[in-house]
Amino acid sequence: MSCRHLVIILGDQLNRDNPALLDFDPALDRILMVEAAGEATHVWSHKARIALFLSAMRHHAEWLRAHGMPLIYLQLGEHGYPTLDAAWAAQIAMLRPQRIIVCEPGEYRVEQTLKACAAEAGVPLVIRDDDHFLCSKAEFKRWAGNSRSLRMEFFYRNMRRQHDVLMDGAAPAGGAWNYDADNRQSFGKQGPQAVPPLPQSDIDHITQAVLADVEQHFAGHPGSLRHFCWPVTREQALGFLDQFIAHKLAGFGPHQDAMWQGEAPFLWHSLLASSLNLKLLNPREVIAAAEQAWHQRRLPLASVEGFIRQILGWREFIRGVYWLDMPTLAEANHYHHQRALPGWFWTGDTQMNCLRQTIGQTLEYGYAHHIQRLMVTGLFGLLAEIAPREVEAWYLAVYVDAVEWVELPNTAGMALYANGGRFTSKPYVASGAYIKRMSNYCSGCRYRPELRSGEDACPYTVLYWNFLIRHYDSFTHNPRTALMARNVERMSEVEREAVSSHAMTLLNRLDQL
Repeated sequence: MSCRHLVIILGDQLNRDNPALLDFDPALDRILMVEAAGEATHVWSHKARIALFLSAMRHHAEWLRAHGMPLIYLQLGEHGYPTLDAAWAAQIAMLRPQRIIVCEPGEYRVEQTLKACAAEAGVPLVIRDDDHFLCSKAEFKRWAGNSRSLRMEFFYRNMRRQHDVLMDGAAPAGGAWNYDADNRQSFGKQGPQAVPPLPQSDIDHITQAVLADVEQHFAGHPGSLRHFCWPVTREQALGFLDQFIAHKLAGFGPHQDAMWQGEAPFLWHSLLASSLNLKLLNPREVIAAAEQAWHQRRLPLASVEGFIRQILGWREFIRGVYWLDMPTLAEANHYHHQRALPGWFWTGDTQMNCLRQTIGQTLEYGYAHHIQRLMVTGLFGLLAEIAPREVEAWYLAVYVDAVEWVELPNTAGMALYANGGRFTSKPYVASGAYIKRMSNYCSGCRYRPELRSGEDACPYTVLYWNFLIRHYDSFTHNPRTALMARNVERMSEVEREAVSSHAMTLLNRLDQL
C-alpha cells in the first residue's frame, strides 16, 4: 500500500479550502487526520475544549468523505497511538508517500514535531502558506523589520489601508483610526440591559458521541460539558456569525470591557473566536459582514471598528508576533517570577469573588471574555508573581478558543509582561478599584478594594501597591507609568512597609486566598 502525497490535516485546520489540498488527486493521494490523547494532556485541557476539537474534526471528516476524499481518520480509542507523531510515523511507514504535505501548523511544537517525524522517515515535507490569514508570516516579518518594539496600532492602520476596510478614500471612516476610548464603559449600578440570548448549536449524534468519549477518556480533566454550545461545523459557525451581526454587533462596543455576575456570561461578545481559530470561518467574511452591516444599517462605528480591530488588527498582529519570536517567547520571564499557580485556578474555590466568578464561568463554559482574562486572571498572575509558563499552560488548557499562536503572546505579552514590553508600552496593572469600576464582583466579596493593608484589604490592591513599590524605578522612567510611581512617592515609609509586609504574607499563602 502506497500513495503519492500524504496530506496531513491538523485539528485547527478545518477550512474546506485548505491549501494542503490544492493539487489533491483522490486517485493517488491520501488525507490523514488523527485524534491523539496526548494533545489533550499536553496541557490539562478543559473537557469542552477537547470536545470542541474532536467534534469539529469528526464533522469535517464527514464532509471530506461526502466529497469523495480518501481519508484515513484515526479516532480516539480505536488506535494505540498516544501522540500525533506516533500516529504519523506509523502511517508514513505504511503508506510510503513520496511527499508529506501540510498547511502551516498553528503551534511551534507541532511544527517541529512534524519536521522531525518527516526527517526520521526520510520523506520530503512540504509546508504550504496558510492563506486563511490576511498577513503572511513573511509579510509580517518584513513589516516588523529589526524593530525591538512593535505596536499593533501601526500594523492595524497598514492593514486597513492594504485591504480597504472602513476607509473613506485614503482616510479612515469617521475621521479616526481607533474608537477604543468609546468602548470602555461599565454597566453602572443598573447592570446590563436586554442581553441578547445565546445562539444554540445542534447537538447531533456525532457531537453526542464525542461528549461521551470525552467523559470516558478524560473524566479527570477540569471543566463541564453541561453547557456545550459551540459551533462544530461551518454551517453552525455561519449561524453564530449571522446572529452576532443581527443582534449583538450594535451593542458590542460600549460595554465590551465590562463584567457582571448573575447574567448570561457572554453578554454582547461574538463567540466567534473558536470558529475562526478552527477555520470554520474565514476572517475576510467576518470582517466583510461587519462592515456591510455598518454601511447598510448604520450601526455605531465605534462598535463596528472595535470588532473589526480585534480581527484585522489584533488577531493578525498576535499571530505575526508569535512566529517572529518563537521559541524564545515561550521562555520569556521579564520579572523572573517563579511562584506556583494556586490550586484553586482549577476549581474556582477562592474567597476573591472576581476570581471565583471568572474561573467558575471558565470551568462551566470554557469561556471568559478578554477583560476577564486580562484584568482578572491575568492581572492576578502578574501581581502574584506566578511563573509565566504555569499561567500560559492554564490559559491554553481552559479556553475552548485557545490555540498557542494566539494564547501565548496574549498571555506572555499582554497579561504578564513576560516579554518585557515587546508589543506593549507598559505592564497592565491595576488595583481592586478597577475591578470594582468595571463589574459588580466586589459587592459579593469579603475583601474591600479600597484597602491596601489589613486582613480585609483586597489582595489585588495590596499586591498592586507592592508591585509598584518593587518596580518603582522602572515605572518612574516610563512615561506611561510615571504617574503611578508618583503615587508611591506620596506614601510614607511606614505605609510602604505595611503594604510590603502584608503582600509577602499573601504571596506566601496564595493557595489560601
